[in-house]
Amino acid sequence: MVELIIEQRRRSLGGGMEVGRVLPFPKRRMVGPYIFFDHIGPVDVPAGVDRRIDVRPHPHIGLSTVTYLFSGEIMHRDSLGYEQAIRPKEVNWMTAGRGITHSERFEHARVHGDHLHGIQAWVALPVEFEETAPSFSHHACADLPQWSDGGVHGQVIAGSAYGLTSGVVTHSPQFYVHLDMERGATTEIPGGYRERAVYIASGAVELRGVTYGAGKMLVLDERPAWIWALERSSVMLLGGDPVGERFLYWNFVSSSRERLEQAAADWKAGRMKLPDADDAEFIPLPAERPEPAPAMS
Repeated sequence: MVELIIEQRRRSLGGGMEVGRVLPFPKRRMVGPYIFFDHIGPVDVPAGVDRRIDVRPHPHIGLSTVTYLFSGEIMHRDSLGYEQAIRPKEVNWMTAGRGITHSERFEHARVHGDHLHGIQAWVALPVEFEETAPSFSHHACADLPQWSDGGVHGQVIAGSAYGLTSGVVTHSPQFYVHLDMERGATTEIPGGYRERAVYIASGAVELRGVTYGAGKMLVLDERPAWIWALERSSVMLLGGDPVGERFLYWNFVSSSRERLEQAAADWKAGRMKLPDADDAEFIPLPAERPEPAPAMS
């Protein structure tokens, strides 16, 4: 039933910002096409916070990023010219394809203070779409189907689950769902996908008589599975069909080691366009370049 339990590992992003890194994990690099999963916060950000908390412009290739917030606000700017704030239960879906750059800044928090809590995930693109043209889309509630049943309040972020399909354009079979579960509520995990996982963002759930608390990802086999909320809980469900082996270095994902090397060289040489509205600074290529590690389900 539960093949693997992955505990989040705390990572500092600088400026007092921490995330809980879940994927990739040495024993499980991917779940379906999901190759990266960071739990942002929860953290109280005071008004006037130092700009070091911001994520300066940086590049991506070969993936789609999806940012989803439970609370707070982040401002996105990218090299295609998009400038879009993301707020709770909305989606910023950015497909890097052959290359894009973007920044994520906490401008609302600097003025008003904020309680920041959310998830950023990366979805590896199938080989035939790795070099597709970059794109960005923002989706509010009308594009993200919602339902409530028996104390479970759900939203389909991407793909198809529970008989509903998100308006977000994806490139491979997958599902990504947010469940807000009242105490005592129960639900079945969507089936029909080769790989699935449950992440408990807050609260605690029970699966097959075992209790799991916040900060844990449960990687499941293909058999039917139900979860029961032992208290008010926020749960993310994700998975899909595998897309094959991927190599991951810094912000780059590819089925080719050579393509990662080219992306790194392009960024270092300044050949990747910065966002027009945010081009005064950027994150340099890391000085030490570890051997790109393969990532596969």
